[in-house]
Amino acid sequence: MRQSELEAILKDHKLWIQSGGKQGKRANLQDVNLQDANLQDADLYDANLQFANLQDVNLQDANLQDANLYGANLVGADLRCANLHGANIARAYLHNANLYGANLTGANLVGANLVGAKFTTNFKKVRWFNFATFSEDQLPWVVLHPSYPKWAGTIKWVKAKQLSA
Repeated sequence: MRQSELEAILKDHKLWIQSGGKQGKRANLQDVNLQDANLQDADLYDANLQFANLQDVNLQDANLQDANLYGANLVGADLRCANLHGANIARAYLHNANLYGANLTGANLVGANLVGAKFTTNFKKVRWFNFATFSEDQLPWVVLHPSYPKWAGTIKWVKAKQLSA
């Protein structure tokens, strides 16, 4: 997708948000290749990013609240301080994504691949993460989650040496 097309979609989406859906158009970026795009500070509230390629995208400080990121490729994405409150990130690929300071309140990470993703105690606010895949270095954060005992048997763990393979 060309930058001019993306900017037009974001402009329409902003108008849609500001008008309560009466003007503009909700961003539909389903299946779109946005690899390496700069979406820093973008307002993607309630946007459809299902199965989008967001590999290595800069989403720092972006608003992804209630966005549909189901099956999206977020490998290497920079999500520092992004708002993922209530976002659907089920079955997404978050290898080496930077989630430091991201708002993960109510996020759905069911079946997501989080191997090598960087997060802190913000992980405690994730609503669901059963059937997700983590690397062993993430063990301290995952076991601190209140729902860990309930989903422990569904989680897949990958050894740190497998990360580079």
